[in-house]
Amino acid sequence: VQLQASGGGLVQAGGSLRLSCAAAGGTFRTYHMAWYRQAPGKQRELVASILSNGSTNYADSVKGRFTISRENAKNTVYLQMNSLKPEDTAVYYCKFRRYPYEYWGQGTQVTVSS
Repeated sequence: VQLQASGGGLVQAGGSLRLSCAAAGGTFRTYHMAWYRQAPGKQRELVASILSNGSTNYADSVKGRFTISRENAKNTVYLQMNSLKPEDTAVYYCKFRRYPYEYWGQGTQVTVSS
């Protein structure tokens, strides 16, 4: 199983980006999916998650600005990021999970300039 994350880049504060993470090597309709991020010198943190039934959860710091969604037919999870702030700068990682399996993407850099 391989996860390929894309969509990161450099954006000014207030701008938007859409991250994508596509999985290959299986069917992931029953998997929970999530986005994490890790800023320099900080621990990796959960940004948003979406369960196999479509329920979503967000970190307080991104509520109202980020939206996670999934497209099961494409084995893909998305993260729409609006009103970006410099503190959103980090490497963003996707994760697919269904006990006992867990797969991570390679990370995509998001840099927000002030």
